Amino acid sequence: MRKLHLTVLIAGVLLSSCNQKDSTTKSTTSNAVTETVQDLSEQETQVDSSDKIEGAQSDSIKSLIAIFKTGNSDKIASKINFPLKRQYPIPSIKNKEEFKKRFNQVFDKTLLNKIANSTIDQWSEVGWRGTMLDNGIVWMANSDGMISSITYQSDIEKELMQNLIAKDKQILHASLLKFERPTYKIETPKYHIRIDELADSKYRYASWKKGEKENAEPSLILDNGVLVFDGSGGNHVITFTNKEYTYKVYRNIIGEKNTPDITLEIEKDGKNIAKENGQLIKE
Repeated sequence: MRKLHLTVLIAGVLLSSCNQKDSTTKSTTSNAVTETVQDLSEQETQVDSSDKIEGAQSDSIKSLIAIFKTGNSDKIASKINFPLKRQYPIPSIKNKEEFKKRFNQVFDKTLLNKIANSTIDQWSEVGWRGTMLDNGIVWMANSDGMISSITYQSDIEKELMQNLIAKDKQILHASLLKFERPTYKIETPKYHIRIDELADSKYRYASWKKGEKENAEPSLILDNGVLVFDGSGGNHVITFTNKEYTYKVYRNIIGEKNTPDITLEIEKDGKNIAKENGQLIKE
């Protein structure tokens, strides 16, 4: 085991692979965070990257490197598993046609050169998470040379993110305008919930009755949320307190086929008084 410092973007990476479901589990790669939670506070974790890349996997990586040396967007598009998730609130890239239009958003000169000039020694197999380049800027879910996630963010995407956040704030209630980045928008049978990351690495919970708009005054605002990961699979919970009440928002990355995106639990004096499943709103 050797220690690797990975940002929570790995959680976004994990989210990006949740679209590839098998009959028993939601398949995941490493975001992270590119729903990424995308976008949550930094996490230090240990992963086993001791397995040497060799054989067919080595050949796949060498082929991928050769394609990136050409810089050809059509060839590179053929090595991407779609949809390719981007850090929220940037929308996912759904297919090859959209990828070619947004190619320069994702692959700036820095990232193209990073992949094209990489060596096999820079790629590591990280158990069930897949295979990563360096500290996880690029991930492959399998050993087939197909890219499943990119956690790197170009200057173009950073500017796009800031523009989208500014646009989002234009339709928000005045009480919610101060935040660093949006984390989740959630629909449950009763509520519309918005969770944002604040400047102090805390999280804010705002909820409305289902069907209400975000420019309306929220029925509840809590700004003391703390995020805790459950193991190394990416599942996590953000916990908010309000006097004798506790609100727990579980993000289910790994689970059974029908496991919901979100589980909301409300406790009073430590006793569960409400539980609702929710789904992420993907805009």
